[in-house]
Amino acid sequence: MNRYFYTAILRMASPVLLWWLQRRARKAGGVWDIRGPERYGRYTERPQASPQDEDDGYAESVFDFARPVWVHAVSLGETRAAQPLVQALLDQGLPVLLTHFTETGRSIGGKLFAPAINTGRLCQAWMPYDFPEAVQGFLDYWKPRCCILIEREIWPNMVAQAKKQNIPVIVASARFSPASLRRGQLLGSVLRKALTSIDLILTQTHIDAARLAEIGVKRTRVVGNLKFDLRISPEQSHMGQVARRHIGRPVIVIASTREGEDELFTRAIAQIKKTYQSEQAPRNDAQRQDPSEAGQNPMPLFVLVPRHPQRFDQVAGYLADDGLSVCRRSAYPTDKQLRTTDVLLGDSVGEMFFFYGLADVAIVAGSFAELGGQNHIEASALGLPVIVGPHTRNFQQSVEDALAEGAARRAHTPSEAVDLALRILENPELRLGMSRAAKEWLSLHEGATDRIMTALQPYLK
Repeated sequence: MNRYFYTAILRMASPVLLWWLQRRARKAGGVWDIRGPERYGRYTERPQASPQDEDDGYAESVFDFARPVWVHAVSLGETRAAQPLVQALLDQGLPVLLTHFTETGRSIGGKLFAPAINTGRLCQAWMPYDFPEAVQGFLDYWKPRCCILIEREIWPNMVAQAKKQNIPVIVASARFSPASLRRGQLLGSVLRKALTSIDLILTQTHIDAARLAEIGVKRTRVVGNLKFDLRISPEQSHMGQVARRHIGRPVIVIASTREGEDELFTRAIAQIKKTYQSEQAPRNDAQRQDPSEAGQNPMPLFVLVPRHPQRFDQVAGYLADDGLSVCRRSAYPTDKQLRTTDVLLGDSVGEMFFFYGLADVAIVAGSFAELGGQNHIEASALGLPVIVGPHTRNFQQSVEDALAEGAARRAHTPSEAVDLALRILENPELRLGMSRAAKEWLSLHEGATDRIMTALQPYLK
């Protein structure tokens, strides 16, 4: 398939694709601007070139927002991964245009880079749809000096239009699994041509570079994974650690659960509750005492954090159906409530380091269904013992390394993961050993941002 037929098929399929996106947006909530002019590369105002609110006490002088470095981070995960790179670009004095495709990515980007946005040093925009005229309108308006794509978000018309306007295109922290390349092969030569025309692809691993070489991509360089260069929120992690000391009970965080996992984890927690109740059961009803009256729930506090905000209420329903007492993070429960409740539902966005600061052990989900897994590196950065599931292709190399270094363990089911977390809690020597291993392992892989910035210098002029 060449690019002409790709574009024709995209146009014909656009009504269905827009309907699907609108449906997804309604479920997710927030403002996606699915049919907005930015999505079609249409703008009516000049790029923001000055602080949005001069009374905020930020820069007094107008910042010249011209020829920005365009960084595209499609969604929440890529935006968080791109944080150290975007900050390094800002620290070099460069204006940054940060684009997203999803509302969650744009929302977290607004939080992470609020000072730069308020001073006019960073602008956010929606990624245009991959129609030639939409991409051309976008590029004509913003006039970026280069384009940096995070991980693997590659669109044929976007790459072609950038090359037509002599805008260098670089993929940073690139990862290409066999499955992603197989899906890409459905587009035939159009994707292969896009990949081979990219100026530089900075891969996470030698394996990624070898996969690209198989389809004729030669301009690659191995730099490592941006997700190792974390910018931990010390405020969030400190708040979590203080809360843990106040509630005085062990905490197990189950992070980034996806569809098909929540119900299994709630059942596993409910089974643990039954076990604790049977062990604590007095010999006669007269001796029975409600945990809230006793002042402390005998079992660990479980913190369940769904990956997507649109599923918060649904997961709360699963927990209630399984007879579990629940507090919601959005309701800001008291220490007393957290001492007695079974589960804290993490129904907030952008607070993962708070939840990890609260935890003694982390189960990183997205890997107990065939979804490829979620970012386990953040938990390791805070020295937490990590448990992952069997499906971790999105983080294949880093998971294998963490397992080999003793920083993580693998479980095959949610129930097995919860049981393993309890065993780690009961074995202080094992827990501390995994914590030390996590920090040492992470220190071996830091520095991807510096290597990427070095490779980018010729394109930032």
